[in-house]
Amino acid sequence: MLSVEEARERILARFTPLAAEVVPLPDALGRVLAEDAVARERLPLFANSAMDGYAVRSADAGAASAEQPVRLRLAGEVPAGSVYPGTVGAGEAIRILTGAPLPTGTDAVLQQELTHTGEGWVELLAPAPAGNNVRAAGEDVAAGALLAPLGTELGPAEIALLAACGVHPVRVGRRPRVAILSTGDELAPLGETPKPGQIRESNGPYLVAAVRRAGGEPLRLGIARDREDELREKLAAARGADLILTSGGVSVGDYDLVKQILDEQGTIEFWRVRMRPGKPLAFGTLGDTPLLGLPGNPVSAAVTFELFGRPAIRRMLGAARVERPRVEVVLEGADIARAERRQFVRARLESRGGTLVALTTGAQDSHIITSLRGATALLVIPEGAGLVRSGEHVSALLLNDALPWGGE
Repeated sequence: MLSVEEARERILARFTPLAAEVVPLPDALGRVLAEDAVARERLPLFANSAMDGYAVRSADAGAASAEQPVRLRLAGEVPAGSVYPGTVGAGEAIRILTGAPLPTGTDAVLQQELTHTGEGWVELLAPAPAGNNVRAAGEDVAAGALLAPLGTELGPAEIALLAACGVHPVRVGRRPRVAILSTGDELAPLGETPKPGQIRESNGPYLVAAVRRAGGEPLRLGIARDREDELREKLAAARGADLILTSGGVSVGDYDLVKQILDEQGTIEFWRVRMRPGKPLAFGTLGDTPLLGLPGNPVSAAVTFELFGRPAIRRMLGAARVERPRVEVVLEGADIARAERRQFVRARLESRGGTLVALTTGAQDSHIITSLRGATALLVIPEGAGLVRSGEHVSALLLNDALPWGGE
């Protein structure tokens, strides 16, 4: 039986980033850069006003005050999206709106609240030193600067930055095609009434959502009954995928057929991991296609996908970080008994006075789907004897890639 680390290492060794493709920048949310994104232009592109006010020469405005205002001739106006055509001379000012290019000859902007105006003139009621209320060209980003390195997942902020610097379209890793197959006579398809002895299928819908959230393209194959011919047919349809995910059929029961077919038509790398939940986890290849056989119990399927399936998808995407971040938290509530297998306990994290506190989400049996609801972390309980007591520090695997500050 493999350790969690051994299983993860053997799985991830099988995957490499997929080929890149070019997509429009607005369609790149959640995609991973396949090359460095470099600014094609500086940002801001030109010096512009940070305020509605008056563009002036700082030399003209240096002595202005409310008691002794400086009167300048109002020589024109420049709104955003326009350029003042001339050069501003001594004793002149230009009405300017936020974002408009700074007129040639001026080097400062005095906000309109600090001025008085009349027919053809403006009085400055405060000094305007050079650079006052001016956004300098390139002060945010220089042309040629690295905006985001290879392997960066693009979120709204990154997309905005790339757009502002002229990077469009973008080269990103192709989304992995992930075939999803549930197995078992006991499963009633989504939307159908279960027959006597059946349960409603939940692993398929979960995995479709989880694969999509991880950045993959889910290809749902439905449910294969506990018959070899049907399972073979379903698996044959999955061979064009980059990864096959099955749930159920990898334990030691009479109808656990996935391992049998893997052994016949491909290879089995391993089929048990020293963890709880999720011990009956199979990994191998069906022909040339990697197959990850998840357990049938819903919580086991969810936890093993997080630990092994999601990192494989992230590796194929070319992501710089394939695993969830870990933090140290303080356990609150009931003690947790250690065991011979590593445990992954569903928990909700809250902030208490700047300390992350973990509260388990209730009963932790592998069929208790409600233990997944509201879970923001998996507490990692190492193998061994004794108890992890309330108040002790525990390592936690974040499930949302961000610190869940809240609860204060």
